[in-house]
Amino acid sequence: MPSGETWRLRPPRHRVERRAVSWWTAQAALVALPTPLVFAVLWLVIPPARFVFGWLTLGTVLPAVAYLAVMPRWRYRVHRWETTRDAVYTASGWLWQRWRVVPMSRVQTVESVRGPLEQLFGLSGVQVTTASASGAVRIRGLDRRTAADVVALLTGAAQATEGDAT
Repeated sequence: MPSGETWRLRPPRHRVERRAVSWWTAQAALVALPTPLVFAVLWLVIPPARFVFGWLTLGTVLPAVAYLAVMPRWRYRVHRWETTRDAVYTASGWLWQRWRVVPMSRVQTVESVRGPLEQLFGLSGVQVTTASASGAVRIRGLDRRTAADVVALLTGAAQATEGDAT
């Protein structure tokens, strides 16, 4: 970056893959649905307590369904990323949103990450470890090929950038 110029926090340009909505929905279902399912089974197998378990089922399934309906789409609207020769820009979260700018001079490592569910949906992520107390920057929900291209681009840019992260 030329001297005298300052970093500006701005929205990154690229959205994550649309398939990330399905991936986030599957993740959320694994967390949100077991409790209502347990209450529903108890409602079936313990007839004397049906009233209580019926209300518990209803009281846990309604928030779970609302969470599954809202959260993944909201995250899709928020999550963005961009890489330039000078920096990595990310926006993530849904209720607590976070925008970050990481100068190339602060990049220490770049790696591709894929969990089992991401692999199922053909997605991947990029993790950029920085010389910062804020920790790594993660770009999740990318197409596998896009993630590989971003890793290659960032690795080359970080190697070519003089800075204090080494």
